Amino acid sequence: MTSPSRSLEAMRAGAPLVQCITNYVAMNFAANVLLAAGAAPAMVHDAEESGEFAAVAGALTVNIGTLSPRWVAGMVEAIDGATGAGKPWVLDPVACFATGLRRETTTKLMQLRPTIVRGNASEILAIAGESSSGQGVDAGDSVQAAEAAARKVAQEAGSVVAVTGAVDFVTDGARGVWISGGSPLMPRVTATGCALTCLVGAYAAVVEDPLDATVGALAHFAVAGEMAGDGVSGPGSFSAAFLDALMAVGPESLGAARVRAA
Repeated sequence: MTSPSRSLEAMRAGAPLVQCITNYVAMNFAANVLLAAGAAPAMVHDAEESGEFAAVAGALTVNIGTLSPRWVAGMVEAIDGATGAGKPWVLDPVACFATGLRRETTTKLMQLRPTIVRGNASEILAIAGESSSGQGVDAGDSVQAAEAAARKVAQEAGSVVAVTGAVDFVTDGARGVWISGGSPLMPRVTATGCALTCLVGAYAAVVEDPLDATVGALAHFAVAGEMAGDGVSGPGSFSAAFLDALMAVGPESLGAARVRAA
């Protein structure tokens, strides 16, 4: 496995352009996260241009947080463009269990075989066809409870699956990796998980192995979260400190990332 430090060096050297189809709440924060980490964001989602743009971006990320039929059309066009150009794409199935539109859209997008799926435990359990305790966009299940479901989804979809939470689990169906770190304040800042999906796309654009790319992005996020959590007074100051920490994280910092094989 490529070390997270090497993956960070590759991402910073490549400064990849990432097309982010993400929700209204997440756009600004996700763009700032990518810029701070060393990548370049582009929030292009309309079907009239999303497919054309995906062919030139380094990677595509698709987040279903604020759905509408027009947005779904843009997602499908972008996925077709990325796939046709041989570019990786990442799916974030936000609250995929909550409504019929979300379930239908997630099924459709999973059939298009995402390179990587990043979700919370309840979302991954739902994709695997198992019962979950999620409520709205929040997970009601532990990451550990979704390990088997993640392996199942990875094997069936041919995707790398990342389950993120207090600890993170990443698998390609055969290999498995746990990543620990972060801060308890991270869930208190809206769009943190959505922004992480975009960062996974940045790493996937330049790191050949999707599992290595995902581990690198999650380790970067975890270390930055730990750094930002020291000395802040609450979510507001954490949010600003986190952006600074994403930029400050270097390869030597990721050498201390707690990454272990499952």
